[in-house]
Amino acid sequence: MCGRYAQARNQHELQLAFDFPEAEPEGPAADRRSWPPLEELAPDYNVSPGKPVYAVLGPPPGGGGAATPGPQHLCTLRWGLVPSWAKDVNVGYRMINARSETVAEKPAFRAAFARRRCLLPADAYYEWQLLPDRAPGSAEPGTSPATDPAHRTRKARSRKRPFAVRYADGRPLALAGLFERWRDPDKPEEDPDAWLWSCTVVTTEAAPELSHIHERMPVVLPREAWDDWLDPAADPGRLRLAMESTPVAEFDVYQVGTEVNSIRNNGSHLLQPAAEAPPAEPETLF
Repeated sequence: MCGRYAQARNQHELQLAFDFPEAEPEGPAADRRSWPPLEELAPDYNVSPGKPVYAVLGPPPGGGGAATPGPQHLCTLRWGLVPSWAKDVNVGYRMINARSETVAEKPAFRAAFARRRCLLPADAYYEWQLLPDRAPGSAEPGTSPATDPAHRTRKARSRKRPFAVRYADGRPLALAGLFERWRDPDKPEEDPDAWLWSCTVVTTEAAPELSHIHERMPVVLPREAWDDWLDPAADPGRLRLAMESTPVAEFDVYQVGTEVNSIRNNGSHLLQPAAEAPPAEPETLF
């Protein structure tokens, strides 16, 4: 899974890294009902579900075949996808990740996967390895509730050792994401706050190089896959190939300090390698 990441670049830095037009386009960007907003976000080294995050979008769905492929816009979305048919916004906390194996069929994600895909910039993402109480000195990969019936029990009976995963050369990761629009039925349609734009991170089975830490990993798209992923009319076969193209060989993977275990902590020091292996602390997602 992917439950926490770091993103400290500002809008201009992201514009340079993802090579999209610096000026926002006219038209749909002005109406929150039809296009996500863009807000200034502070650097965040402990991004957690429910927070606003930057997302890179391609051409708007239905924009016509003449649209330029690839990154086109920067916007802000709430992490935790809320389907358009949801009755409660809090359902997003259960939808921070979408499994690549089922994303095209699951009712919560299939519409977004078909036409509303995005890139979620990240300096790094965090993952936790389990240190089971029953076997001191040993380590096990973390698991996901969707695949491990004993996930909660194993997690409760283990300490957690955090790792950071990033590109070795420091460029931003492009996490594969989906986005969706939800209307708050308790607010009038003309109220801008009636429209919530949210997102999820697509995950896949962990590559062998990372499987000792966690059984899942976010899909990280290499540059050559961005255009296909952001094309609202992309062929499903090419999307499947994109979800299998995470460039793990280019990653730097290292243990970090246990301060990142709590979302109350923030700052660039969270990404520093752990000087030594201190006793791990309980992970706190919310």
